[in-house]
Amino acid sequence: MDTPAEKDDLAPKDDLAESPELPLLAVPADGVPPVIDTDPAFRVMIDALAAGDGPVAIDVERAQAYRYSAKAYLLQLRRSGSGTQLIDPLPFAEHHWQALATTIGEVEWIVHAATQDTPSLAELGLVPATLFDTELAGRLLGKPRVGLGPLIEEFFELHLAKEHSMADWSSRPLPQEWLNYAALDVELLIELRDLLAAELAAADRLDWARQEFAYLAEKAAEPPVARTDPWRRTSGMHQLRTPAQLAVVRELWFARDELARRYDKAPGKILPDKAISELAAQRQPSRNCLRNIDGFKRRTARRFETNWLQALDRALALPAGDLPPVRLKSDTPPPPRAWERSNPPAHRRWLAARDAVNAKADELGLAAENLITPAYWRQLCWAPPEPADATAISAQLELLGARPWQREIVSPVLAEAFAAADR
Repeated sequence: MDTPAEKDDLAPKDDLAESPELPLLAVPADGVPPVIDTDPAFRVMIDALAAGDGPVAIDVERAQAYRYSAKAYLLQLRRSGSGTQLIDPLPFAEHHWQALATTIGEVEWIVHAATQDTPSLAELGLVPATLFDTELAGRLLGKPRVGLGPLIEEFFELHLAKEHSMADWSSRPLPQEWLNYAALDVELLIELRDLLAAELAAADRLDWARQEFAYLAEKAAEPPVARTDPWRRTSGMHQLRTPAQLAVVRELWFARDELARRYDKAPGKILPDKAISELAAQRQPSRNCLRNIDGFKRRTARRFETNWLQALDRALALPAGDLPPVRLKSDTPPPPRAWERSNPPAHRRWLAARDAVNAKADELGLAAENLITPAYWRQLCWAPPEPADATAISAQLELLGARPWQREIVSPVLAEAFAAADR
């Protein structure tokens, strides 16, 4: 189950809907603790956490809408017997994080949407031995809304406001209302974990969850996989058709990325994607074209006009052999919509497998992508093992990364679908 985790700052609008009929979870029961930003306060926190018991609830606030990096700008920790701790990471060095890792490293971490937070924690040297992901637990239970707010509403009949989820957490000092919001994110996380675990056990899905959580913990320290040609994800690329247009996008993207990295600014704050695509789409992109595009008229973008013009000149001067291809060669199968012509047997297997996986997911009350990562079974549809029986399919799914519980359920489903498609 490698679908993007749903964090409240990335949640659908219905997860952020007001719930006026429910009482507001307004302030932490013990009040908002002071922010830990000195050595003495850090040592006191370490002692408090060590004296506590049970799992540790952890949350991270970042500023990716404002900053280039995904680094942590506030850590929230809560443990029974030690209360809530709010840590400003900026003043502290590696030895501080080593002390914290020693204190909580072997304790179960409770995180909501772990894949959102574990990279930032790993940058500090904080890696869980075990974890419990409340968002993922909700998915495994088939809950339609798995943001932290909706889960708090369901289990505690309280409304958790999320109005500061997109705040600029890199700013200092942090306002008191933001700190109140941050403390509330871990206020009920331990209790929520226990209630979700009880539901998982009652549904006979606790072992599924343990396998998923073990997988997340195992992957927590791994750096993100670098994308091939990340500039190809620029908004508006679908309108561009020629290698020359793509070259303009590529050079502008890398110029912007270098500036964003240098100044630690979110790339879109320097120059919006739309401006890059609009310039690339011009028949003869030029200085005048650039100056007539709204995105380049912004104050920050105007400051770096020389950089944009140099990037444009580089793109226009490229010989044909150095222009980027419109489509990249890939080791992965093409999109299934293209299979009917290029690989009709694979297309038949895909249709049968899609219906079978969806039906099985419906039977279990799960979203299909939570039952099995779609890319896994599509890979098998394109190039099935020989023979395509449940045992061989399970072995292939294991190589791709599917967990045992997924393979046990999905392998016979795919084997039957493939057999039907090949008849």
